[in-house]
Amino acid sequence: MPLKLFDATVSTFDGVFDKFRSEASQNKANLILFLADKDPATSLSWCPDCVRAEPVIYKKLEASPDDIALIRAYVGDRPTWRNPHHPWRVDPKFKLTGVPTLIRWENDEVKGRLEDYEAHLENKIEALVAGK
Repeated sequence: MPLKLFDATVSTFDGVFDKFRSEASQNKANLILFLADKDPATSLSWCPDCVRAEPVIYKKLEASPDDIALIRAYVGDRPTWRNPHHPWRVDPKFKLTGVPTLIRWENDEVKGRLEDYEAHLENKIEALVAGK
């Protein structure tokens, strides 16, 4: 199966990330998608940019013939994410400023990223996956 999905929250991320990293060499691309949590009342993300970008990202990744691993890392509800000390905002590896953020992980470091304002653009997703 070309697309391998991992789901993580702030509390489960380290274990999921370790597994993801241990299998990274088997994949053409290794990506981390930082997303807002779903609102239990609507089953939709509280983040409009995430609602717009997610289907485009999944469509592009699922259409690829290559083996791709994707962690969907859920940042939490809006108040949790808005905290300036959110773990992924202050993490020196990720330094998140917005969601969604799509990161290409290669050789144990960030090799490219799409920020919230561009994560829905098909040509940018393709270029990130291709490592360009």
